[in-house]
Amino acid sequence: MEDKVLISREGYEKLRKELKHLKTVKRREIAEDIARARAFGDLKENAEYDAAKNSQAFNEKRISELEDRLTRAEILDDTKIPKDRVFIGATVKLKDARTNEEITYSIVPHDEANFDEGKLSVNSPIAKGLLGLKAGDSAEIRIPAGTLKYKILKISRS
Repeated sequence: MEDKVLISREGYEKLRKELKHLKTVKRREIAEDIARARAFGDLKENAEYDAAKNSQAFNEKRISELEDRLTRAEILDDTKIPKDRVFIGATVKLKDARTNEEITYSIVPHDEANFDEGKLSVNSPIAKGLLGLKAGDSAEIRIPAGTLKYKILKISRS
């Protein structure tokens, strides 16, 4: 078994809900699709049957992944994290030193990252460059496209 993976309570519940859906609703739907496709006869040249079996394999693989993730999950305890520093679970308001644009990111466990929603993986270069800093600190962060320069304006927790 691999090491524990930090996850937020919200992220844990989301994965648990998805797993329950896949094991109950999705499995039943796929079983019905397979039965319906079998009724068409010859399985050797039955595209509906092949599609349903592929869907079943994908669903079972996802169930296995989710079970593994939930088994290894360690729910993040916000009470043990300094509130005045950038750590996992923090929402950070930054000011770009070059453009003066203000940007807000949430630092989240890797599995919960979504750049379009402003959720940065704790393993991302930007998050790594901010970890441990406090409001008022400046950071120079090297990324593949160059160097980013930020000033931390505010740190909050959800």
